[in-house]
Amino acid sequence: MAADQGLIDWVAEAMEPVGTVTKRAMMGGATLYCDGIIFAIVSHDDVLWFKADAESDTLWDAAGCGRFTYDMGGKTGSMNYRRAPDDAYDDPDELRRWGLLGLDAGRRAPAKKPKKGPRRSR
Repeated sequence: MAADQGLIDWVAEAMEPVGTVTKRAMMGGATLYCDGIIFAIVSHDDVLWFKADAESDTLWDAAGCGRFTYDMGGKTGSMNYRRAPDDAYDDPDELRRWGLLGLDAGRRAPAKKPKKGPRRSR
């Protein structure tokens, strides 16, 4: 099942004053980027999650926004994403407010190391 394109379009429309939102497919969902910076994901069950970090966790906790969790062979794992508040689904200003919090966390995240190319034999 692919992520809900209507939800992705809604996020892109609400975030338009901030930047251009693009997506990349991810395990039945989508990773969302704003001007090339990861700031959110849409899970396979069409739930919007914004990127979080230690600096923003207290704001997410205060709003009651749960952490993204998943099952790993009987163990529960989690990622630094927080469930979007309900009002983000129907109020563009609220979506943008929380989206900016996710974007800030994305900007603070350490850069990914480039993938190593194939080993060359000598």
